Formats: sequence, C-alpha cells, structure tokens
Amino acid sequence: MQKTFIIKVCGMKFTANREQVEKFPVDLLGFIFYPLSKRYVGENTQTGLFNSGKPKVGVFVNENAFEIMALAKNMKLNWIQLHGNENPKTCNLLKNQGLRIIKTFSLDENFQFDNTKVYEQAADFFLFDTKTDLPGGSGQKFNWKILNRYEGNTPFILSGGIKPEDAEEIKGIIHPKFAGVDLNSGFEDKPGLKNIGNLEMFITKIKSNINCV
Repeated sequence: MQKTFIIKVCGMKFTANREQVEKFPVDLLGFIFYPLSKRYVGENTQTGLFNSGKPKVGVFVNENAFEIMALAKNMKLNWIQLHGNENPKTCNLLKNQGLRIIKTFSLDENFQFDNTKVYEQAADFFLFDTKTDLPGGSGQKFNWKILNRYEGNTPFILSGGIKPEDAEEIKGIIHPKFAGVDLNSGFEDKPGLKNIGNLEMFITKIKSNINCV
C-alpha cells in the first residue's frame, strides 16, 4: 500500500446520508451520472447533495467529454471517473481542463494488464473493478490475486464487492501501487443509502496499522 491510503465512497444519492458519510476520514465522494445505474443522480437530485466540502468524483460511462466538462463545472466536481470504453485522448482532454482522472478497468481471470499501458500518462489513478454485464455496483468480487500481475506505474484503487468484513484481507494486500479502496454496494441499506455503522467499522479497521510501503 502507498503511504496515503484513499477511501472513496461512491454512489452518493441522499443529502443527509452524504452529510453523515463525510464526517468520517473519507477522501473522495462519488456521484454517478450513468442513467442505467440505480444510484444515478441525474434526475430528481436532492437539494444540497453536491454541497460537500470533500473532493467530489463524477462517475461517467462513455459520456461525451464536453458534457462531462459542463457537469463538472456546474456541480463543482474535482475528479472524473471514466467507467466505460473511453480512450486516452478523452482522458487527456478532461485532464487538460484541470480535472483529475480515474480510469476504470473491469477485471476477470483473462484480463491483460497490458491494456492499461496507453493510459499511464492520461490517468491519475486506475480503478480495478469486477467485470460484469453492467458497469459498477454489482456487489461482486474478482480474484484479488490477479492484482499481482499489475506492473504499471499508475497507482490503483480497488473496487468490486468490498464489504465491511473484508478490511483485514485488504490490509494484507501488498502491492507498491495499491493506493486505496472504493466502497459502494457492500455498504448499503438500499441503492445509494450507505450504512453508517458498517462504514465506520470498516474505516476504523482499514486505517489502523496499514502496511505501507
């Protein structure tokens, strides 16, 4: 793990819940702008949802780069997470606007980490998630041993089916580019509503005696 270990809580949808979550030592809050997601914030957005002092991540899937720029400006997003088939040119276009970039890759046993190489200069972080029919929020894990195959230079965030009871196993993952975790469906009472007790338990465990490199 890197010395600065990132906790990202994704799929925020309810203002009061977001206010509770950000009281913890959370580094990034994720807001999903993908219409097929159960955590989509593009319709009937609750008042004050984006009025957070924490850095905000907008999550997009194959969205037009100029639409992303407009939303980033309107919602005061600091980070953009690209969860589709976006190419390095799109990443760089957004990065040149002063946005920080997380590029997602969906992993299974057959994933080739060579696919990440062309994004090395275009993304601040990679996010490794589980390959499923729909992007993100599946609650399914991939085989975390696959991470040992990654030899790139870009730090990565682990996602995909992480649950409160996984803290100790995650602390045992030793990789020089392991930079943090992305918490979503495994911490929910319903889509978008995070269980505060489970988050607190996990964050307390993960922040204690982390094996930094």
